[in-house]
Amino acid sequence: MTRTPAEDRAHWERTADQLLLAVRPYATDGHALVDLPGVPSSSGTRSDGLEGFARTFLLAGFRLAGAAGADPHDLAGWYAAGLAAGTDPKNPERWPTFHECNQAKVEAASIALALHETRPWIWDRLDDTVRQHVLDWFAPMAGDAMPGNNWIWFQGVTEAFARTAQGEWRQQDLDRVIALTDGWYAGDGWYSDGLTGGEHRNFDHYNGWAMHLYPLWFCRILGDAAPSGLLDRYRARLRRFLEDQRLLVGANGSPLVQGRSLTYRHAALAPLWTGALFDATPLAPGETRAIANRMLDHFTGHGATDEAGLLTLGWHRPFRGILQVYSGPASPYWASKGFIGLALPPDHPVWTEEEVPLAVEQADFTRALAAPGWLVSGTAADGVVRVVNHGGDHADPARPHADDPCYARLAYSTHTAPETPGDPTAGVGACADADPLDNAVVLLDAAGRASHRRPATRVSLEGATAVSRSRAHWPLDATWDPFGGPTTRFTLGPWITVGSALRGSAEVRAVRVDPDPGDEPAEHVLRVGGWALAVDPQSASGATDGATARAAGVDGLVSVVVGAHQLPHASLVLGTDSNALGAASATPVVETDGPVAHGTAHIALIHLGGTDPTALPQVTTRAQGTTLLADVTWPDGVRDTIRLPAPDPVYDPWKDQRRA
Repeated sequence: MTRTPAEDRAHWERTADQLLLAVRPYATDGHALVDLPGVPSSSGTRSDGLEGFARTFLLAGFRLAGAAGADPHDLAGWYAAGLAAGTDPKNPERWPTFHECNQAKVEAASIALALHETRPWIWDRLDDTVRQHVLDWFAPMAGDAMPGNNWIWFQGVTEAFARTAQGEWRQQDLDRVIALTDGWYAGDGWYSDGLTGGEHRNFDHYNGWAMHLYPLWFCRILGDAAPSGLLDRYRARLRRFLEDQRLLVGANGSPLVQGRSLTYRHAALAPLWTGALFDATPLAPGETRAIANRMLDHFTGHGATDEAGLLTLGWHRPFRGILQVYSGPASPYWASKGFIGLALPPDHPVWTEEEVPLAVEQADFTRALAAPGWLVSGTAADGVVRVVNHGGDHADPARPHADDPCYARLAYSTHTAPETPGDPTAGVGACADADPLDNAVVLLDAAGRASHRRPATRVSLEGATAVSRSRAHWPLDATWDPFGGPTTRFTLGPWITVGSALRGSAEVRAVRVDPDPGDEPAEHVLRVGGWALAVDPQSASGATDGATARAAGVDGLVSVVVGAHQLPHASLVLGTDSNALGAASATPVVETDGPVAHGTAHIALIHLGGTDPTALPQVTTRAQGTTLLADVTWPDGVRDTIRLPAPDPVYDPWKDQRRA
């Protein structure tokens, strides 16, 4: 859809207004709770009602700020009434306290941020009693021992606002927030959302919609009271992060389908708009708006809202397989962060300059992102961005975990979604990754059960190649959640070392399997899965031919896996209601002919693109001492070498783990 810059601004304002007006019929009489229809979160319906108020109030805050208070829909009055009712301890619509509900701490930050942005039109006009009730509701945040992840910033932002309004705050809390954040900085603009096992392993969209957004707003709220140099430090980190993030949006407008809380959708725009707002971006203004327009139109065009105009729980269509236990009917309204651009005035360059093409539309690219341990490839012909993941997996390296499909897969893209079976909010065991399939390298036991990957240890990241290693394990309970899943017993198996070389639409995936010295003899089939595609459920298109499997998606994409060395059997695995992009899906896979040979190289060629591959790389294998080498020659003559070292026989971090 082509719009002029002025039409773009009007379109964003109109979209924001439609979202805000659509929730009003679901509000309580005093507007304190917005009770949207749907399955409640694990925090309960009252918490969900507070979430509905807070997250839409955040959108209203950006809308009012950028319009300099112009308010045709009485947003200020509507939300002021909700503030009065929600913070009055005697009102039947009162919000849950932090003691009653941890989730209330999350929503407090949205309320504090919105109050700051709308101070002249809401906070300054509240009567003294209401202001005191708001500060009293915020007060228990001071001194609270927040979890060691992005949650500390809910405390930081809330206390920063309270400080400016003569409420409760503690310097030691603010100092802790700053210190922990510095410890989580992984370099090159990337944060790990807290540490897992003392390591930087938690890489996902929270980098942008939490770890970069809140620190800068913390400084904005504190103003001259912010520590000297802190704003510049956060600005420099965001500027560097955006150099990478601009690469992680497909020409279709989709962000990378990886990590938790994906139902926040265009909240992925938060760091881009924040960069523009704080003069902390390397992007031209026209590129910032181009990415934002494309992403908003992507989700709007794929049914992110229902017939009542409400954001649904899912990605495109409603789909519970990508949700978490904390996801409730109002959770998607953190998409409000994708509207930060409305806080910029209409004459800002992002709203006046012409759009420029996205990075993936300008030229093909291949990058290695050292902090998260990702290889990235974008291809202009089809607009697809692919990430091969040999870095963080949101798992403690000291113990085995069941695989979370949104973290444990070897690859993610802007045009595909991982297979995510079940509903994580429906109870224990309901969302079990019992058969890691797409973009997974697994061993199948005698019963045909697939092994799990997490945790995976990065071995190397050099140029366009990366290597990681994990120990195959079979959990008794394969349930997953974003924080590690339940404690369960595991059967331990061999070590699996996987190396990748990425270029264009193709990945060369090299695998070696080595038994642990303590293993009992066992035979396993090695299976390598390719990209899962949403397909037509009436005529799932795909084919197998010897060692090659092919799937054709409803959007014209093609997924191909070729067993190039010691993987002679190919098949196509069909899925139903297991993929966020469609009701039916297909995943091509290749396998060994019988038990896998230990200590040798197995090679698969993995393709995702708009057409079948016109030429695939040539791969030869050789040994160099105990290291296996896969020499790759790409069709254009470029060469890479994947190095698969043997595991250290002394290294056994799980020797005390319980076996099934």
